[in-house]
Amino acid sequence: MIATSGGLNQQRTGITDAVVAARILNATLVVPKLDQKSFWRDASNFSEIFDVDWFIKYLSKDVKIIKQLPEKKGKTGTPYTMRVPRKCSERCYQSRVLPVILKRHIVRLTKFDYRLANKLDTDLQKLRCRVNYHALRFTVPILDMGRELVHRMRIRSKHYIALHLRFEPDMLAFSGCYYGGGEKERKELGAIRKRWKTLHTSNPDKERRHGKCPLTPEEVGLMLRALGYGSDVHIYVASGEVYGGEETLAPLKALFPNFYSKDTIGRKEELQPFAAFSARMAALDFIVCDESDVFVTNNNGNMAKILAGRRRYFGHKPTIRPNAKKLSRLFLNKGNTSWEVFASRVRAYQRGFMGEPNEVRPGRGEFHENPSSCICEESGANAKRDPGSQKSGKESNATRKDFDEEDQNMDDELEWMDPDDEEDQTGPQETGLANGTGLDYGVLASEEPELEEMLSD
Repeated sequence: MIATSGGLNQQRTGITDAVVAARILNATLVVPKLDQKSFWRDASNFSEIFDVDWFIKYLSKDVKIIKQLPEKKGKTGTPYTMRVPRKCSERCYQSRVLPVILKRHIVRLTKFDYRLANKLDTDLQKLRCRVNYHALRFTVPILDMGRELVHRMRIRSKHYIALHLRFEPDMLAFSGCYYGGGEKERKELGAIRKRWKTLHTSNPDKERRHGKCPLTPEEVGLMLRALGYGSDVHIYVASGEVYGGEETLAPLKALFPNFYSKDTIGRKEELQPFAAFSARMAALDFIVCDESDVFVTNNNGNMAKILAGRRRYFGHKPTIRPNAKKLSRLFLNKGNTSWEVFASRVRAYQRGFMGEPNEVRPGRGEFHENPSSCICEESGANAKRDPGSQKSGKESNATRKDFDEEDQNMDDELEWMDPDDEEDQTGPQETGLANGTGLDYGVLASEEPELEEMLSD
């Protein structure tokens, strides 16, 4: 038995690793219990988010999974509760957990997030992929609503960008970053930060220099425009409560007027069955982001990592991550830079962060973000979708042909906390949408005077 922790995507990693842990221990797995007490306060159980019968059936040849503990003489056994260390290896499970199972028979592993080592034998890594990319399928109501949202985005434009925007008050408070809101911001975020008693006193300037601060909505918008995405590109934004509300979002909306979210393209009565459950709402965003032609993130959290890995596995659809360490310096000095110079530097800094197939060497980074053991290097055998997965719309091969690609055989370590810090390179980053809104850098500098004005604000 395992009890997951965190929001939808953090729990997804826990569920995936729980199946592998059960395989290591040759144990029966009880359908995981979702976190209903953390910050997210979602009362959903496993079967209300994922298709539990499919989950059990799909993995039946790998691990025996049951919905609940069997009764014996009208009673169920009492599990022994324990917690394993983070990144626990195969040997760790065999030495720490297996003896307890043999003695106690029923064991519950609590706060089960990132409790399994990143590097495992290839067979176990492939099991991780079968769980994450095939066995974990959303319920029919979530799938249907998610697919309808994708359909409505496609009606508006053949192509669209999806942006996962983490800019909630608690996220900013936890990061310890400062965004220029004066004493009001310091007091509001400082009060929230006190919830975490173990957090040290932050140095906002240091956090930003080290690339630990999520980009603001305006910064994400400027990055995308510098990369060549025009103002007519349609953008779907997946986010929670944005700190500062509409005032914070206004610059991004000015840069991309075709701005949508599930709340703007979904009717209130359609979203009502999901609205009271953060995980179910997050699942809708997951589907729309997964189907996007380009997925962009202002952070490197759980959803960003899982979707980046998923998009690699299913055919290398691009995921753009900001090179926050370098971009932070550029944004701090943007008022003293012409748009042409600014855009050129953004393109140089973003090399290796554009989601190209060869950006990350096999075995580097977190497995959920770079599932190299499951990807055929030459054949692209995973390009076609599994019919049981939640993907809808065109297959990724059909979508990818609409992009101009440049092979990015980058050997840099692509971690959020330790991004590429080599000398600047020159030359355009040629990855864009092919609906007339693509990358024409020569035109960009001369025909976008409002961008010069935004930099000088």
